[in-house]
Amino acid sequence: MRNRLNLYKGLVLGEGNRAISIEKVNAENIYVRLQSDSQRRIIPTQLIVDLLPDLKSKKISIEDFNRKYRKDQGLPHLFSFLNLDYEKYILGYEATISKLCEYELNQSQNEFSPPKLNLSIKLPKPFILLSGISGTGKTRFVKQQAQYSRTDGSNYQLIPVRPDWHEPSDLLGYVSRLGSHGAEYIITDFLVFIVAAWKEITESISENEVNFKTDCVPYWLCLDEMNLAPVEQYFADYLSVIETRKWEQGQYSCDALFNASVFKQLADLDSLKASLKLDDKDSDLWAYFLSNGISLPPNLIVAGTVNMDETTHGFSRKVIDRAFTLDFGEFFPNGYQHYFEPVTQIKPLSFSRISQVDLDLMSQVSIDGDAKKSIHFLESINQELKSTPFELAYRALNELLIAVVCFNPDNKISLQAVWDDFLMTKVLPRIEGDSEKLQDDGEQSLLHKLESILAIQLDEIWSDDKKRPDLLRENISGDELLVQCRSKKKINWMQKRLNDSGFTSFWP
Repeated sequence: MRNRLNLYKGLVLGEGNRAISIEKVNAENIYVRLQSDSQRRIIPTQLIVDLLPDLKSKKISIEDFNRKYRKDQGLPHLFSFLNLDYEKYILGYEATISKLCEYELNQSQNEFSPPKLNLSIKLPKPFILLSGISGTGKTRFVKQQAQYSRTDGSNYQLIPVRPDWHEPSDLLGYVSRLGSHGAEYIITDFLVFIVAAWKEITESISENEVNFKTDCVPYWLCLDEMNLAPVEQYFADYLSVIETRKWEQGQYSCDALFNASVFKQLADLDSLKASLKLDDKDSDLWAYFLSNGISLPPNLIVAGTVNMDETTHGFSRKVIDRAFTLDFGEFFPNGYQHYFEPVTQIKPLSFSRISQVDLDLMSQVSIDGDAKKSIHFLESINQELKSTPFELAYRALNELLIAVVCFNPDNKISLQAVWDDFLMTKVLPRIEGDSEKLQDDGEQSLLHKLESILAIQLDEIWSDDKKRPDLLRENISGDELLVQCRSKKKINWMQKRLNDSGFTSFWP
């Protein structure tokens, strides 16, 4: 972190047994503990950053403070985290926060800069499937990711999926001609959120070109219980458009999700503009939409939570191929013993500016600068998948190389960790079927063959006594977290399921 965060050590807040001890700080959180309590509590660092200008100016009055930081935002969250009484301590806010944090820059500047978003892990895909049993925290995970970069929740949108959704208009809206004033567009929260993401990311706009801010806040859209309805039906437009996203020499392009021709059908464009929460200062963005339509903004990350049971629908390979699938129980396991005091934490995630990998990008990866190792790995896997419905194409190779560039491993074990997670997110979710489909003759199956290949390709991490770094989590101290090979465990689980019931799939 370029900026060094110096904390006032020791007891900094409260009276008697309500005093607070500062334990650790990183780019995302401040870790504190009540003197009388064994439970560590977490305060988003960004919350303190947001308060700092007012504290430094010393011009803000108690009345202004209460008006700016109402009970639904800002400082009251701090007291909520600490189990302190808001009304009792609000009058001493300036001394409280001034003691809680003191900031100093390495370059001896006078102002603190928020943690840079480039500290986040860049996701290889902006579409995530979070699979797992109910109650594991999938929806909370998405909201937490949004809060890493903005504490007010404006970059987070929850959309519950309904079982009766069967076409894209359920998500994107539609043209209605029932009114007496001519055709109007019935908008949805999804469309409004997309426009909000565009407003966040654009710095300047001309008729056919958009320039982006250097550091862009990711906007997280959570489709809750995504497979209550057939995903291929209501999400078809998104699944098609997401494949047109392209970054070339820093310029982003994408086909329109909301076609510009729709605007010509409407009688009152001003009403639509207002419904999309665009005002006069957004006139350039509105003109761009009228000319080009509304496409997927590059900072939009769609996360669908999914449970597999008798009330939900399965996924076709069309959906899986376009997603970054995370088995939530494997990537973010629930630990009952650490319910009150977690020992691990989730790393902040963001979007990448990569849609296609070339040798210039690969050259940044010291352990596989020419991509030969990763290509050989995928070829060995695909050799076993040939002549099956699970064979991989160019898209899989491109996304493997994107993952390698995004995670940027610097040694053989870390590279194999990227491969291991690629198997878990892109390859194994595609494999499902009965004994015939998986070529199970009672002794050998497709899963057995994959296991034999992977024991060679993942030789540094395959054995039970070997571990690999977790790419998406870390210890609560901020140190590297080591875990066992994930794909080995999943393949064994899928094979046992095939043996027991004659059918298997990736999904729990």
